[in-house]
Amino acid sequence: MYTQERTAMSNLVVGGPVAVNSYDNAIVAALVENRPVMLVHAFNGGYLRPAELSEESHDKGVQLATALDPATKEAKGHLWYVTPAGFFGQRPLYVIESAAGQVTPKPAAAGDAAAGRGDDGTPKPQRRRVTVHQDAPRSTADTVQVGLPDKVGDKWRGKNGAPEDTQLWIVTVTPWGGLTFVPITHPDAILGFKDHAVAANSEVRLTYNWGGDFTGTVINTFYPRLPSEWNVPYHHVFT
Repeated sequence: MYTQERTAMSNLVVGGPVAVNSYDNAIVAALVENRPVMLVHAFNGGYLRPAELSEESHDKGVQLATALDPATKEAKGHLWYVTPAGFFGQRPLYVIESAAGQVTPKPAAAGDAAAGRGDDGTPKPQRRRVTVHQDAPRSTADTVQVGLPDKVGDKWRGKNGAPEDTQLWIVTVTPWGGLTFVPITHPDAILGFKDHAVAANSEVRLTYNWGGDFTGTVINTFYPRLPSEWNVPYHHVFT
C-alpha cells in the first residue's frame, strides 16, 4: 500500500517535507508502526547489531556486521525498534531500541494502575536503548552503549538532569530514502563509526556532521529494512 501511494510523510522529517520514496514501507513500519527493522548501512550493506546480545549487558556498544549469522538472527540482534519518545520543539524524537535482550516485566497485581502498559493491558517490554556518552563526540568519549535507562553508566544517564537526554534522537528521512540519526545532546554530530571507517565489526561512534545540515551523508545513512527484505537490492538508488 505504502509503495503504491507514495504519500509525503512530512511529519517524519526535520528539514521540511520529503516524499518517502520506494523504501517508505520500511520507514513507515519503523517510525509509525513501531515494527522492528534492520538498520543497513548505505556504504557496504552491513547492518547494526549490539556488541553483546544478552539482556544482562548494559555497558557494551554497537558494531557493524556484514554477515547475518544464526546466533545473531535467533537472538534478534539484527533488529531494532525506532520508538517515538516525544518532541524537541516540533521535531519528533525517537529512541533506538534493540530487539535483543528484551526484558518482559512481571504482570502487575490485580487492581494496580501500572504505568507503561500497552493497549491490551499487559506491561510493555523493556528494551535496551542506544545511549550516547555525555562528552561525545570527543575522541576519548565518543562511543555509544546499549542498555536499559537505569542500567547504563553515569556518563550515559543524561546531561540536563533527565535520564533519557542521552537516549533521544532526531531521525531524519533523507531524500534518497535512508535514515540519519542525530542525538539531541550533540546536534553537530551524527551516528557514524570509529575513525570514520566502515568495515566489518566497525565500532559505532558519534562523528561530526561535516555536511553542516540534517540531511546527512551517504556514508552515515542507514536504510531501514524489514527482515523479509534483507536481500532486496538498494545500491541502485545511487546510480
